[in-house]
Amino acid sequence: MSSSYTIKSSPASPPRRAPLVDFSNDVDFEELNPVLFESGSPNVKEHGATENSDDNSTADTESQSFRERDEWDNQWEFLLSCISMSVGLGNIWRFPVTAYENGGVKLLFSAFLVPYLCVLFFIGRPIYFMELSLGQFSSYSQVKAWKLAPMFKGVGYGAMISTMSVITYYVYVMSLCIRYFLASFNSDLPWATYQEHWTAEGGSCYNNTENTSIPEMYYKCEVTKELTTIENGIGWPDVKLSGCLIISWILIFASLVKGVKSSGKVAYFTGIFPYFVMITLLIRGATLEGAWTGIMYFITPRWEKLLEPQVWYEAVTQCFFSLNTCFGSIIMFSSHNKFRHNIYRDAWIVSLMDTCTSLLAGFTIFAVLGNLAFIQGTDVSEVVKGGGGAGLAFISYADAISKFDWYPQIFAALFFIMLFTLGLGSTISDVGTVITIFCDRFPKVVRWKVTLVASILGCSADTNPGGEWIMELVDFFGGSFVIFTTAILELVGVAWIYGVYNFIDDIEFMLKKPAGWLGLYWKVCWGLIIPIFMTGILIYSLADGGITPTHNNLQYPLVALVCGWVIALLALMSLPGGAIHSIMQAPGDSFKEKFFRALKPSPKWGPRNPLHRLLGCSTRDLALN
Repeated sequence: MSSSYTIKSSPASPPRRAPLVDFSNDVDFEELNPVLFESGSPNVKEHGATENSDDNSTADTESQSFRERDEWDNQWEFLLSCISMSVGLGNIWRFPVTAYENGGVKLLFSAFLVPYLCVLFFIGRPIYFMELSLGQFSSYSQVKAWKLAPMFKGVGYGAMISTMSVITYYVYVMSLCIRYFLASFNSDLPWATYQEHWTAEGGSCYNNTENTSIPEMYYKCEVTKELTTIENGIGWPDVKLSGCLIISWILIFASLVKGVKSSGKVAYFTGIFPYFVMITLLIRGATLEGAWTGIMYFITPRWEKLLEPQVWYEAVTQCFFSLNTCFGSIIMFSSHNKFRHNIYRDAWIVSLMDTCTSLLAGFTIFAVLGNLAFIQGTDVSEVVKGGGGAGLAFISYADAISKFDWYPQIFAALFFIMLFTLGLGSTISDVGTVITIFCDRFPKVVRWKVTLVASILGCSADTNPGGEWIMELVDFFGGSFVIFTTAILELVGVAWIYGVYNFIDDIEFMLKKPAGWLGLYWKVCWGLIIPIFMTGILIYSLADGGITPTHNNLQYPLVALVCGWVIALLALMSLPGGAIHSIMQAPGDSFKEKFFRALKPSPKWGPRNPLHRLLGCSTRDLALN
């Protein structure tokens, strides 16, 4: 298979030949041929091929939007943004407990680290690199990028709906972080002292605190005011939590108001600050009594776990959601890169940083929990509330920090602002993805206005006493099996329909690499391992967890389940909806002709840069065979 490219001259696919331009040095393409970049240039129209009817934009619009598309100011902003996007809350409050419950992570030889690293190597990193390549090659977000196989553009919309669901969950958690951060400045940490009004008759936790610790009562009675059931509604929004939610969205808006020009600057903080805090907490935690007992709980392997399918399932879900693959944010970020940016290197760096951060977080969390277990005279497993997640961060870890004998307020403030920063980094990428999809579809809209509207709508997220119920419901139906489904179809569309060899040719041209540079590993992962393995994981998750969620082992009322299924169906129906629309709009006289044309790349598929399209587009990519 040759990686050489030729200019498209006819619908036929002539033999490939060497590129007409030596790309060994960077070229100022506008200076080389400025006529190509003039809006409405006939050259752009001519080489943009026939307009595909599944894309209402004209060649003039594409040329103009290419000139106006923002790029990262430097490669560090992109890399730190990717790290900030991938290193999120899951690394802090899910990985440590997941690793512990599934056999420990004793370095190099473990019952969880082995499957986790296998999944990272054969699934996580290949998907990450594939999405980076897809976005950078096309310079479009996750919907427009499906010009390579128009029938699959519904995958982009389905992932967008999942992303919107995840956003509501993340921003809700961010508001909790702000609430705890502000409370950390009290002379006494409020979750360390019992308040009588919590359990007084008529109080928010009346008759609902049996065998409940003080930090747990503070979380449920003072902060979330969680309802034991939502049969009678979800209650009125909490004023304090709503204020924290608004602050979160103000910061999100400020980070995204200028696109990557502003979010790239924020990434210097969101990508670096969490490591400073984690290292500080680890140093402090390691000096506490019982710390090493907690760490040993974390790293002690249980070999029998390797034979359990649940361990491999947890490894896949942890790796998959930790890297934030298939939500569209990776494609969006890389679409703002220069065409020949070295994303191959970045994919390795980000995946390695994500793994190292998870391990660092595990040591940090369990060192402090070991001290809490020592103080309470109990086992480490007894102090982990709720199996991780919010219970680990806002109850177990908060309880441990409150027992520090040296300025616990400082460590509490650092911990919760770190959690907020991690959530902010991931949310910026997800909200930016939704905004970019809209701006790509309507290139004449003003981006900051779209960002403002999105932020205002985001402020309507749930801060009611039933908010915990709603967030889990949205996360289950909007994420979970929906994103697994879109991930499988994404791999099928790229590797099976567009063709893994075509895709590899595009990458090798884009990165100026010789034919065969991407070897058998990538072909097998993209074309075989990932689609099959992900399908198995989807089936296993549905068979294991069912299709009916619960909250604290309690059933949701019927009306809540109906609302949940509406969210899921909106995402799932976008898949056949996008396919039907592509078939209807495809050129051809018969349904069969339209169907197969919708499976082929659009005439506009290729680099967004007009000169790159002239000099480097694969004849296979743009051919109308």
